[in-house]
Amino acid sequence: MKIIDILQKDEMSLSFEVFPPKKDTAFENVRVATEKIAALHPSFMSVTYGAGGGRSRYTVDIAKNIEDKFDVPLLAHLTCISSTKEDVKNQIEAIRGAGIENVMALRGDIPEELQGSDRSDWDYHYAVELIRELKEGPDDFCIGAACYPEVHPESANQREDIKHLKEKVDAGADFLTTQMVFDNNLFFSFLYKLREAGVTVPVLPGIMPITNAKQVESAIKMSGSFMPQRFRTIVDKFGSDPEAMRQAGIMYAVDQIIDLYANGITNVHVYTMNKPDVAEGIKNNLQGILGKDFLDSAN
Repeated sequence: MKIIDILQKDEMSLSFEVFPPKKDTAFENVRVATEKIAALHPSFMSVTYGAGGGRSRYTVDIAKNIEDKFDVPLLAHLTCISSTKEDVKNQIEAIRGAGIENVMALRGDIPEELQGSDRSDWDYHYAVELIRELKEGPDDFCIGAACYPEVHPESANQREDIKHLKEKVDAGADFLTTQMVFDNNLFFSFLYKLREAGVTVPVLPGIMPITNAKQVESAIKMSGSFMPQRFRTIVDKFGSDPEAMRQAGIMYAVDQIIDLYANGITNVHVYTMNKPDVAEGIKNNLQGILGKDFLDSAN
């Protein structure tokens, strides 16, 4: 099933993101964790792609396993930076061979060892190049792209950032998913500016439950996201108690999601960090508010 068909339904959706293992020895643990998350029957799941292709060979394996066992629509991430045309072609063939219809087309992070290197002869420089290639290819993929409510770190300003984002949509992106957002007002403001710029595709806010105090600084460093004082106060109060912090993080994410739904945002994407208990806690709390059939009847 194509993701865009889910997003255009007149009902609420909740999707979960998981990531592949960094090492062979971790594959079984990741498989078990992702299966537990899939068993919650999210509207769809996405599987990320290793930086510089480091974990890319596991992306399709994890995605196919979930799709085969749980019949959950899958979105396979695909990055292009530092990859050759042949690398990307091979990965597209693997995605096609697994029967996956949805691709998240990303530039990806530049590998640390290639930072500052001459990139003039690289096959890809931006995600829009990958999106065009996917759109012009023989496969009828549903294509997703990333966006940054708080401005991409390499953009001069938000106006320039939205201009480049519109180029990705014009090239063929069917929907957008944001970097993690902790303040819904920032998302609402960003969405208004997108619509004003003529970007009309579905935009999914990305919600990341922070369930331990150490995640706060790493999340800020990874995404540059604004962390509201309200959440910092929660961390200050409960950060030293692991179970209390886990529950508080789940409830903060649930509160965000309910606020988004209440304000007309029908599709929300959750970065689960491969934690089944966190994904389950979010679903259970939402079902308590939205009804026991939430998600189970949405697929």
